[in-house]
Amino acid sequence: MTLKTGETTEGQLAATSAHAEARDEEATRGDARASHAAHIRIRSEESGVQLNLGDLWAYRELLHFLAWRDVKVRYKQTLLGVAWVIVQPLLTMLVFMLVFNKFARLDTSPVPYPLFAYSGLLVWAFFSTAIASGTNSLISDASLITKVYFPRVFVPAAAVVAGIVDMLVGSLLLVALAVYYGVHVTWGLALLPFFVLLAVMLALGTGMLVSALTVKYRDLRHVVPFVMQTWMFASPVIYPTSVVPESWRWVFAVNPMTGVVEGFRAAVTGQSFNWLHVSVSAIVAVALVAFAFYVFRRLEDTFADVI
Repeated sequence: MTLKTGETTEGQLAATSAHAEARDEEATRGDARASHAAHIRIRSEESGVQLNLGDLWAYRELLHFLAWRDVKVRYKQTLLGVAWVIVQPLLTMLVFMLVFNKFARLDTSPVPYPLFAYSGLLVWAFFSTAIASGTNSLISDASLITKVYFPRVFVPAAAVVAGIVDMLVGSLLLVALAVYYGVHVTWGLALLPFFVLLAVMLALGTGMLVSALTVKYRDLRHVVPFVMQTWMFASPVIYPTSVVPESWRWVFAVNPMTGVVEGFRAAVTGQSFNWLHVSVSAIVAVALVAFAFYVFRRLEDTFADVI
């Protein structure tokens, strides 16, 4: 063997050894990354309904994108755009003001009827729109649901989040009415976010439950609008509970939207709260969200096959 041949052989051996060490180091790093990677545990149906609450946090950014998509689609290629959020309850308020305040002489003192009606309609518009959008949300996103995995509960939840944006815009006219009628700010205004939260929870719970059932029973899409319209007239949205006969007030007491609408209105106008109605709304809201989420997760595995 010549000196040149020996040097070449030693260089090849050194290069081979370096490549081997590099592969071993890369394999070690790969094992370390794999050890820190998220693991998915597959369990049998006999183990019960898997809530997978951790997925809600892991996919939290998806909720933002879905909600923003709903907002953009809702007002895309519209004449008035987001102004419809104010125009719709405003026109409804004017109609009810003509019928109940001018013709029927309904007394809502000490709160002027325009402020009384608009504060109730603003909350109800959010609630009914969120449920109406959530009812058809899973069917509308069928192509997305059948292709990739993500927490499907984000689909009806996005409709609720989009409704919050509408409610914030509609609140501008509510502030203007409160200033116009000289409403005094009280400590009750600090509870306004609490009543908004109750409305969000009731809308979310109802939306999750109805959307999950609509996947299998499509005729619910035709039932929900009628139920929502009946529910509105069974709630103190356009009239006070003082005009309701004593024998029927228990119906309003068990209606969870009674405490939300009355509490929201009282917080804005500085009136006293009916804590019995508020307590019922809070209890029902928590129970409804928990029950609806359980039912939704129980039916979620069948969405891709049925939808």
